[in-house]
Amino acid sequence: MAKVRCITEMGTGVDVHGKDGTKAARRAVSDALRHSSLSFFPLVGKTRDDMFVDVTVAVPDPSGVDTTAVAQELPYGKITVKAVQGGLEVPYEGKDSILIANAAIIVYIDDGK
Repeated sequence: MAKVRCITEMGTGVDVHGKDGTKAARRAVSDALRHSSLSFFPLVGKTRDDMFVDVTVAVPDPSGVDTTAVAQELPYGKITVKAVQGGLEVPYEGKDSILIANAAIIVYIDDGK
């Protein structure tokens, strides 16, 4: 099997109160999805369920991200999610912060070779 990269999309998500990395990551993935419509599958004899979807979300505290919950933002494909160090935490009033997450979604298909 040779996976061929077909689509790369990026998104940004924010949790304004609560410093919830999972919430910000889910919003980043949702944002990225709203930028794309994948309609090439019939052209290559595949369906949307044949795609492999690799998601990387960058947040200040990757250990606090529920990657299973983030994966639920994606409706189709064989999904993998990893959380890495990144994003941005903007101090707000008191102990609160605005948390910004970035997501990169890469879609592959098996070219059958």
